[in-house]
Amino acid sequence: MATNEKVRLNRLFAPSGRCLNVAIDHGVFNEPSFLEGLEKLGEVVRQLVTAGPDAIQMNYGQAGLLQQIAGPGKPALVLRADCGNPYNTPRADCIFDVLAHHPDPVLPAVQMDAACVVVNLLLLPGEAGLHRQTIENIARIRPFCDQYRMPLMVEPLVMKVTPKSGFAVDGSPGLLVPLVRQARELGADLIKADPTDRAEDYHRVVEAAGCPVLVRGGGKEPVEKVFEKAHALLEQGAKGLVYGRNIYQHPNPAKIVRALRGVIHDGWTPEQALATYRSSG
Repeated sequence: MATNEKVRLNRLFAPSGRCLNVAIDHGVFNEPSFLEGLEKLGEVVRQLVTAGPDAIQMNYGQAGLLQQIAGPGKPALVLRADCGNPYNTPRADCIFDVLAHHPDPVLPAVQMDAACVVVNLLLLPGEAGLHRQTIENIARIRPFCDQYRMPLMVEPLVMKVTPKSGFAVDGSPGLLVPLVRQARELGADLIKADPTDRAEDYHRVVEAAGCPVLVRGGGKEPVEKVFEKAHALLEQGAKGLVYGRNIYQHPNPAKIVRALRGVIHDGWTPEQALATYRSSG
């Protein structure tokens, strides 16, 4: 990895060597349920900046809400470079994932002073063409990342069919581990990966990645479970978290951020995080 790529990564990772990245890029997926809590995105950004995560993940169209805030201490920007519809329920007739910016998919990230870009690597039942499409996205964006020395985060996502005719996360290590390895082989500098079904298996994901792994949060869960899972996965070698709905869909996102920062950077137990969450204003 080139030296100035490492400089950008230093904007993501705290001195602890870990990162809390809050994802609020959900609007690009055109799924109504994702928008709960993001109706007033500018207000959400201001709350998060005050709470102090290491990074905020956004899309080009509204990344200015973060980057227009003055001062050197604000979170780094992670910019999503693709968009698609794999999360829609009921499932769409044609499922796609495409790069959002052409002909140069990384230039918008450079213009917005992002520290990293992120794209999907999708493995869905019966959707081999979608898997190929996301591989082609990575193959297209990787040379531009090299040109601009922009770190590339790849999100390997294994999904299964649900009774509601949509898709849900599949945490099977037998499927997730090879996909994570494929993401690394395709040129990922960082991996954003789902939890395995059992937290104690997550070290296999970390070993397959060969680069820093940040855990994807997924759907909203009770705060007690959020802290327990985060702690367990960090114990398995993950370098941080990329949490969205488990932050912005809770009544007080800033309180969740402060508690998760304690787990990530200060080694808090789930009990300490929960006590802080409950006692903070």
